[in-house]
Amino acid sequence: MDVLAAQVGGALKAHGLMLVTAESCTGGGVAQAITGIAGSSAWFDRGFITYSNLSKQQMLGVAEATLVAHGAVSEATARAMVAGALQHSAAQVALAVSGIAGPGGGTPDKPVGTVWFAWGIKQGATFARLHQLSGDRAAVRAQAVRIALQGVLELLQQRSASV
Repeated sequence: MDVLAAQVGGALKAHGLMLVTAESCTGGGVAQAITGIAGSSAWFDRGFITYSNLSKQQMLGVAEATLVAHGAVSEATARAMVAGALQHSAAQVALAVSGIAGPGGGTPDKPVGTVWFAWGIKQGATFARLHQLSGDRAAVRAQAVRIALQGVLELLQQRSASV
């Protein structure tokens, strides 16, 4: 994880960009991986841990209607988390993670391991992706942190290709 987090930092620094995280099921795991890298304050602005629906509303401005209509674990909510993180920070790049790590909380429509991710660049595109992860709670969370970080690299690679 340290290597991946360092790669994210290098890519952000190369682009002169700062990152913000909006996390739910990972409970700050992405921010922890990032801040484990010495010098990360040069490219990491802040992290929001919005575990409850109310915190998503209060800290990120996710609309109650979005949460009611789609649920916390949804593409719409992940995208709204990215938008809110960018709006409430000094960062230009955001990632969001919202999912069901288990062992409980799953439903037939959204079983344990269902995790929505979103990544976005301020005044640019936002991308979202659904993953169905396997394993126990720790495994789902660890996989989610890795996917979230990898997505930042992919977003920055796409940005480089389009410039």
